[in-house]
Amino acid sequence: MNENNNNLTAWEKVQLARLSERPNADEYIYNILDDFLEFHGDRYYGDDKSIIGGIGVIDGINVTVIGQLKGKTLEENITRNFGMTMPEGYRKSLRLIKQAEKFNRPVICFVDTPGAYCGVDAEERGQGEAIARNLIELMDISVPIVSIVIGEGGSGGALALSIADRILMLENAVYSIISPEGFASILWKDNTKAEKAAEVMKITADDLYGLGIIDDVIEEPAGGAHCAKEYIFKEIKVRILQELKELLSLDKEELLQKRYSKYRAIGKV
Repeated sequence: MNENNNNLTAWEKVQLARLSERPNADEYIYNILDDFLEFHGDRYYGDDKSIIGGIGVIDGINVTVIGQLKGKTLEENITRNFGMTMPEGYRKSLRLIKQAEKFNRPVICFVDTPGAYCGVDAEERGQGEAIARNLIELMDISVPIVSIVIGEGGSGGALALSIADRILMLENAVYSIISPEGFASILWKDNTKAEKAAEVMKITADDLYGLGIIDDVIEEPAGGAHCAKEYIFKEIKVRILQELKELLSLDKEELLQKRYSKYRAIGKV
């Protein structure tokens, strides 16, 4: 681990994970893939712009890539709904993942969301069902899935794209059942205690690796991923290729059995 980053508190890592300067899914996709064609729409309702997804090539391997996308400016964030995915976003993701299975393409997911959108319109369109459907379907997808938490991994909104054969996290990313503010509001009825909540929630990459929730931590440059973007693009590309090489060597039955065993073990943590 980078010593400078390793000395940060959990709350400081939460703040780093939320920085608009950090590379977003869009940047990773266009800097890691040799080619990328974006697809749109869920074939039911519309196109959720908080999800970017499509097909691409990484070192000669055809892949499907899906990312939760935050904006860099206020206007972009409004367009992307601040990275909070709607039901049609999860349905778009599942459509692309099922397509990947049909054409035998591995799936790469970039996770970065404060959580699924919880507005009335999302509930009217079946937010809970859309997330649950992803969880169910991804357990049985017969192609390799690699999921990388690049910023915030918030609640079920992140989990819907994190049922994977390999779950990796950037060193300063966070992954949690709820935001520290929400946790503090529920436990202590005081959202100003978010910093304390972050410390007890075990939401950092180091914590989750130690608990066996994630498979590995990707080191960031001093100050965070935004301080040396070319380095982090190269590092994540190398790690994706390493994981795909191992996963593609497995037959489908072995792949699914290992995935099942992985989540049975996580369930016991």
